[in-house]
Amino acid sequence: VVGMQGTQAQPFQLSQQTFAGNKRPLDLPTPEGDILRITPLGAGNEVGRSCIMLTFKEKTIMLDCGVHPGRPGMAGLPFFDLIEPESIDFLLVSHFHLDHCAALPYFMEKTDFNGRVFMTHPTKPIYKMILSDYVKVSNISVDELLYDENDIERTMKKIEAINYHQQIEVNGVKFWCYNAGHVLGAAMFMIEIAGVHILYTGDYSRQETRHLMAAEIPRIQPDILIVESTYGNHNHESIVEREKRFTNFVTRTVMGGGRCLIPVFAIGSAQELLLILDEHWRKNSQLHPIPIYYASALAAKCMSVFQTYINMMNESIIERSKESNPFDFNHIAYLKGINQFKDTGPSVVMASPGMLQSGLSRELFEKWCEDEKNCVIIPGYCVDGTLAKTIMNNPSTVPSMEGEQLALKMTVEYISFSAHSDYQQTMEFIDILQPPHIVLVHGAADEMAKLKAGLEKHFIEENRKCNVWNPQNTVAVEIEFKGEKPAMVIGSLAEQPFEENTVVSGILVEKGFKHSVFAADDIKDYTSLTTTTINQSLRVPFTQEFKLLSSCLKSMFDNIKKTEHKKVPTLVVNDIVFVMVAHAKYVRIEWESTPVNDMLADSVVSLILQIEANPATHTLIQSSCCSNAMEKAHTLCCFLRRHYKDVTLEERSKTIRIQIDTQTEASIDLQTNEVSCSCEIQKERISSIYESVRAVTEAL
Repeated sequence: VVGMQGTQAQPFQLSQQTFAGNKRPLDLPTPEGDILRITPLGAGNEVGRSCIMLTFKEKTIMLDCGVHPGRPGMAGLPFFDLIEPESIDFLLVSHFHLDHCAALPYFMEKTDFNGRVFMTHPTKPIYKMILSDYVKVSNISVDELLYDENDIERTMKKIEAINYHQQIEVNGVKFWCYNAGHVLGAAMFMIEIAGVHILYTGDYSRQETRHLMAAEIPRIQPDILIVESTYGNHNHESIVEREKRFTNFVTRTVMGGGRCLIPVFAIGSAQELLLILDEHWRKNSQLHPIPIYYASALAAKCMSVFQTYINMMNESIIERSKESNPFDFNHIAYLKGINQFKDTGPSVVMASPGMLQSGLSRELFEKWCEDEKNCVIIPGYCVDGTLAKTIMNNPSTVPSMEGEQLALKMTVEYISFSAHSDYQQTMEFIDILQPPHIVLVHGAADEMAKLKAGLEKHFIEENRKCNVWNPQNTVAVEIEFKGEKPAMVIGSLAEQPFEENTVVSGILVEKGFKHSVFAADDIKDYTSLTTTTINQSLRVPFTQEFKLLSSCLKSMFDNIKKTEHKKVPTLVVNDIVFVMVAHAKYVRIEWESTPVNDMLADSVVSLILQIEANPATHTLIQSSCCSNAMEKAHTLCCFLRRHYKDVTLEERSKTIRIQIDTQTEASIDLQTNEVSCSCEIQKERISSIYESVRAVTEAL
């Protein structure tokens, strides 16, 4: 192999030039395995049903498996019909929100998927709680449900929980995860395939909150960044400003005799808002008579999970936990259902789900929406098609779950506590990592386009080259990674000194995208592979005299021995091929299979068949039919044309000429057996072919 240096086992490069010569650049199509494909099955120019397919080097990974909150039943699933689930090596879930994990039980239990599934330790128990609640409160018929409680329970036995920074390897693909800052247990995944690093952020936030750390910055520069684009080119208001606006609006509503509804997800921004409200109530005694309720069937269970994983939160919460439970609130009570709620006056109720699709938050909204003293605060991002998104446009009426039209008189206020990265955070994150390729996902089409335009403008100003894609669902992004493949020479091959352009012959072994070159005899010592030999045995019809066969073989081959093998008369050709007269109607040919031995055996079989087809001719001209040098030269040309297109035989000068490319030519002098070529690599290659043919036939 070209480019080897040193005397021990050193990496060397296998490149296109290796087999073509340094003067002959090849313009070959990119092999399929060198194209990395990223295909959104969901979250492509939309928010919801996050599901990204990553394919490279015959490995397939699925990133997230969510549903679209605004579409019920099968309509809310990712485009699973475009893939073969059984081909997926493993599936990574970034966090427990429905739009990232709620299709998982369907995919694991209702399709042919049989790969491994990974998520962080906090995500796994919360995933079960949230999906169990999702099945119970879904406002669709039983027939339309994608799965049931039993399906969820079965997935729990298959899901593998992992820690941040824990490296896992599956079928040669390595991955590990970082804290994403979005919700408790949210993860960004770094995936390494054949030396190419892909970072998938999922939902992330670079802003520390009252209880969560900001997303980590990976130390490894990714080759590809798959990043959310939820807020496009918008920036969040400061934490101080939004908390002040939130507490002022709540206070004004309840002090005016109204009810304040805050639809939230059971876990996530809910805990942040609970910490804010409890502190605000503690500081303002006039608010103490007004109750705050956290209305969720999952409330108590969710808080127990938070207490279990306090060590994964920020330093402020960890320090407070040393003295008391920071989630043991003095001014907040829990409600499991609306039947426990006594609606007798002003109150603040935080209820799930966060987009008012169904459940307790929807029931309270329909009950309070026609009173102008009341208000609803939307504290996070809302997906198109949900009621929460609809009321942000202040329609005069809204539909109830029974189909009636209700007057919308309550005040609707949007105060974002959404733990998604905004434009400034995303820009800073990208500037630190400096990936050469960026794929935008998880954003509405207009927001995604704005972010792409902003990024491209920024890269032009910075004079930096970076490709940015914003693919639609089912549209693949194809990125070529056509690098050289390093290999390690190991074993007896590494004992010899190497110089530039040294050619090494051995067996190339690939394991997990790592390549090694061994001598055949070293395979069993340095790998777990086993070696064996293949002994070929072939019956060839033959009814002529043994003497004729012997004579023809001797005229064709240099080394013919007469012996007995397995108690029958045998001719041994070049100490390799055994020709046994085992029967009056056929001969048996046996040999140990190798590429050269197989070629020798083929020529023996061909000769035997010719003798059997026309014995009289071979009897008369057996001495000349195989001694004609030009015929053997033609045979050599046939072998050479398997490797080179332009091969000609000049009978007058007894020379074979090989046109390798426009600049390189080789020749073989049939009288002296000398090979001439300006390229040493090609000269060695042609000489090797020539010697192989001479091993089969007598010298030209």
